Amino acid sequence: MNIDLYQIDAFASKVFEGNPAAVCPLNSWIDNAMMQQIAMENNLSETAFFVKEGSQFNLRWFTPEAEVDLCGHATLAAAHVLFEHLGYDSDTITFETRSGELRVQQKGELLVMDFPTASMEKTDLPQEITKALGVRPLECYQGMDYLLLLENEQQVRELAPNFLALKKMDTRGIMVTAPGDEEDVDFISRFFAPGVGINEDPVTGSAHTALTPYWVKKLARTKLKARQISKRGGEVECKLIGDRVELGGRAQTFLTGIIEFSDS
Repeated sequence: MNIDLYQIDAFASKVFEGNPAAVCPLNSWIDNAMMQQIAMENNLSETAFFVKEGSQFNLRWFTPEAEVDLCGHATLAAAHVLFEHLGYDSDTITFETRSGELRVQQKGELLVMDFPTASMEKTDLPQEITKALGVRPLECYQGMDYLLLLENEQQVRELAPNFLALKKMDTRGIMVTAPGDEEDVDFISRFFAPGVGINEDPVTGSAHTALTPYWVKKLARTKLKARQISKRGGEVECKLIGDRVELGGRAQTFLTGIIEFSDS
């Protein structure tokens, strides 16, 4: 049995930017343990697997350590593979996932994902986070992840978290955000998820399902431009539509290959 493999830089205008994801199209589902081993071997923040079912695609995401409920950049990468490599000839792809139905539409150079907004509630800041980050945020919200507001972009850039301490937190990840310094960037962020094997994620689509409604409320505009300021960096175009959020980005193919399995 061989499996096609694509490595895609998502939320990237050129290779070596954005967030790399592996994508494996399947004819039918393989064993969960095998998908986890492939994700571990790829050693990227996410590996996406999909199977065509009727007119839709069933999509799953794995980090090197665990299957996750939602991943934006690997969804973008999977859509890029379908549009650019597998001849998908409609302008909209529908994925069935553990987070419900997700749609990706091709709009010129952009791939625009339609996701549900993430539910977040204001909460007291755990002392463990303050110690691990070395800074006290102005605001703290909790949902699937923690959302922390800092004073400015420089403060976010200079963070040097204690990842061993963050890994002990009972959460998927911690997003840290602030207003953007540049005129064409409304807000910036970084995302840490050592609990699922990712110390810092380069660009996190799913985090923007929480960041978008948060900043829309603060800035009183429904359409925003965001930048995740990891070492690789990447830009996300965000738009709030009711209880859904549209996240737009570009994607670039870095490599294509085949995973080969011996008969043994």
